[in-house]
Amino acid sequence: MDIYFYNTLTKKKEKFEPIQNDEVKIYSCGPTVYKNATIGNMRTNLFQDTLRRVLKYNGYKLKHVMNITDVGHLVSDGDEGEDKMLKSAREEHKTPLEIAEYYTKLFFADLERLNIEKPEIICKATDHIKEMLELVQKIMERGYAYETSTAIYFDVSKLDEYGILSGINLEEQKSGARVEVDKEKRNPYDFALWIKAPENHLMKWDSPWGQSYPGWHIECSAMSTKYLGEVFDIHTGGIDLIPTHHENEIAQSKGACGKIPAHYWMHGEYLLINGGKMSKSLGNVYLLDDIISRGYDPLTYRLFNFSCHYKGKLNFTWEGMNSAAVSLKRLREGYQKHLVGNAEVSDEIINDMENRFHQAINDDLNMPLAMSVVWEAIKYPEKSNKIAKLLEKFDTVLGLKIAEKKQEKEIPQEILELVEQRKQARAEKNWAESDRLRDLIAEKGYNIKDTKDGAQIEEISK
Repeated sequence: MDIYFYNTLTKKKEKFEPIQNDEVKIYSCGPTVYKNATIGNMRTNLFQDTLRRVLKYNGYKLKHVMNITDVGHLVSDGDEGEDKMLKSAREEHKTPLEIAEYYTKLFFADLERLNIEKPEIICKATDHIKEMLELVQKIMERGYAYETSTAIYFDVSKLDEYGILSGINLEEQKSGARVEVDKEKRNPYDFALWIKAPENHLMKWDSPWGQSYPGWHIECSAMSTKYLGEVFDIHTGGIDLIPTHHENEIAQSKGACGKIPAHYWMHGEYLLINGGKMSKSLGNVYLLDDIISRGYDPLTYRLFNFSCHYKGKLNFTWEGMNSAAVSLKRLREGYQKHLVGNAEVSDEIINDMENRFHQAINDDLNMPLAMSVVWEAIKYPEKSNKIAKLLEKFDTVLGLKIAEKKQEKEIPQEILELVEQRKQARAEKNWAESDRLRDLIAEKGYNIKDTKDGAQIEEISK
């Protein structure tokens, strides 16, 4: 069955045709390990994991590379400010190495808790200084870079087209370009390949231009070339990387070898928080630990992400997490009912559900549509082990561990008393008090549903 992906490079959905018939080569921009990854960062990793699983579902082998940025990513993506690693090291009174090791460990712990598969190759920027230097020298030899007193810059004016990914028009941008930090830059959009280090800079290496360190963009170009070659199949990342980081990766590769490094560029959209941006000033920067501390199974957040296409903005709310928690519980319960079922379900029905699920995931990872097929299978009235086996196959893409049994906890007396108070409020038609008690019950980790047989209480934390 054909696979179709939306390609940011061509601005359209295209049939996927790998360079090799049996193996797909992918490069994903990994974390800058100077602080905890947020649930917004994890949304990108979940999208990339779904991509992996869909390709494997279609029978492909993978060679997937992800970098760990532990040097060179400045506070501003536009070659301004200090290195994020050094800033974090100073604030936490640790060495850059200690910072990198600590946050790298936390990042991979989060991946494991979300059941996100590790790429086949994990590569740290600081382990590839030699490859970066060689690439910078190659770009300079080909006439695409120049030296100033502070850095080696890529000259974007040398390209036949800069802005092919983001659609930026340099001529239109020049009049409104920001004030340049380095007055020796030839063009406002020239970017640093290599940065000359001040005397007291903690992270620096010997180079033809003295003690210095790499720019952020050159890291990914050097590592993708080393492990995947000059041209590979798919490059992924968050949508925020399009206008600067990925645009500059393309520029570097064209400067070094005249080729765009990936055939398909795929980007995940932003995660919103209650309809707005995630921001420290708003106090809504959530980590996976925050989700777990409220009692949720971390895979609840994974399921929550399937409610929206990866190219759409996903709005995170705790109410949405409550719904996802109930859904995850029902998925697992539904699977168990089918597992012990002995009804005969025709191969035609099984094949139809499998085919529609396969079509959905192959249509640019359409997980909301795929989940509609999953729910159809769960709710199928005849309980059959054949459907359970089909759900197990679906779960190789979903990664929700639907076969996992969760031990039910007895509902605490406190919750039962609140439910009784709400029942009394409803009998008195005191709807405001009823709503207040419902919200209080939800805050304590339980969902209440009014039915003709009375209130049903479900734990939403597991």
